[in-house]
Amino acid sequence: MSKTIAVNAGSSTVKFKLFDMPSEKVVAEGLIERIGLKQGHAKIEYGDNQVHEDNRPFKNHGEAVSYLLDQLINLKIVQDYNEITAVGHRVVAGGEFFKDSAVIDDDVMKKIGELAEYAPLHNPAELEGIKAFKKVLPDAFAVAVFDTSFHADMPKMNALYSVPYEWYEKYGARKYGAHGTSHRYVAGRAAKMLNKPLSDLKLITCHLGAGASITAIKGGKSFDTSMGFSPLAGITMATRSGDVDPSLVNFMEHKLDISSDEMIDILNHKSGLLGISGVSSDMRDVEKAAKEGNQRAQLAIDKDVNSVVKYIGSYVAEMDGVDAIAFTAGVGENDMSFREKVASRLSFFGVKIDHDKNNVRGEERVISTPDSKVKVLLIPTNEELMIVRDIERLKKQAK
Repeated sequence: MSKTIAVNAGSSTVKFKLFDMPSEKVVAEGLIERIGLKQGHAKIEYGDNQVHEDNRPFKNHGEAVSYLLDQLINLKIVQDYNEITAVGHRVVAGGEFFKDSAVIDDDVMKKIGELAEYAPLHNPAELEGIKAFKKVLPDAFAVAVFDTSFHADMPKMNALYSVPYEWYEKYGARKYGAHGTSHRYVAGRAAKMLNKPLSDLKLITCHLGAGASITAIKGGKSFDTSMGFSPLAGITMATRSGDVDPSLVNFMEHKLDISSDEMIDILNHKSGLLGISGVSSDMRDVEKAAKEGNQRAQLAIDKDVNSVVKYIGSYVAEMDGVDAIAFTAGVGENDMSFREKVASRLSFFGVKIDHDKNNVRGEERVISTPDSKVKVLLIPTNEELMIVRDIERLKKQAK
């Protein structure tokens, strides 16, 4: 039986899931982290709750990938490399080059490299991962799945900023969004849960994790999304600020006597829940502190909830209604209190959440009451499965 591996390479990490095909059964998954540092860490879960862990240095992504593939054989997860017939790579920035996933060739790799300026922390690492797998598995069918492709055909009234149009024409200055693979998966599951064609639905999908984005989906296509030119824009996130007045950014650069690069670092890594609460970037820690009376922690939660409500409300207005709101990702799937806080603020639209149905973590279900005018759904995301399915679709097209 052939196997397909879905890969998500970060600046210092390689995450993976290995699937038996065509059953789509996950036979192994894991993470290699701290690549390029003095001491790295590898963890592979497989079989009947078996776990392999190792602490050792990984000089670069090539070394990490070679180690990973060797361990798949050493642990008898695969007999030889030839069992892995396809590799799918998550790539953050596809710009306007890629409006769909793409079979990887030299031209695709060249374009991924050129798009590094749109995602400097992601595309270069993902390209290194692609090259590393190509070296070890040169005959495997390789596909790049782009975070931005789902949003590529967003209506221009939502994709463009109110800045000189030439900026878009010459430099690609527009909203690209992110988490497209997750939003696409959740939308498809929502249609099945509602037993309606996706093309007939108006949905709002809330991918609420450390990085978080909200997308309006109309007729199965991205209509608007909260993240912008980069994943920094939108709602309050774990360490990212979300939307900020550019004049404030300029003002604080002068006050703090820092460069624009230093400011972007602060907005990406020292803001959001962490910046407001002063406690943690993890919602669980912030909620615990709030229960203990920490007012800044409570403010951080209130700010986060409010930012989500603002975007949902604006998208209901933009689409002239909504059939369902879906929660997914770490906070969205596991934090029943956060979901309930958001839903309680949407009663104006006829949203009613069922407290008992909502009292669950990571289980696909309808969590609204039967008389709620808008369905509220909990849908665990599965980006790796979407990657695998894109591979199969492109395989058929290539024949």
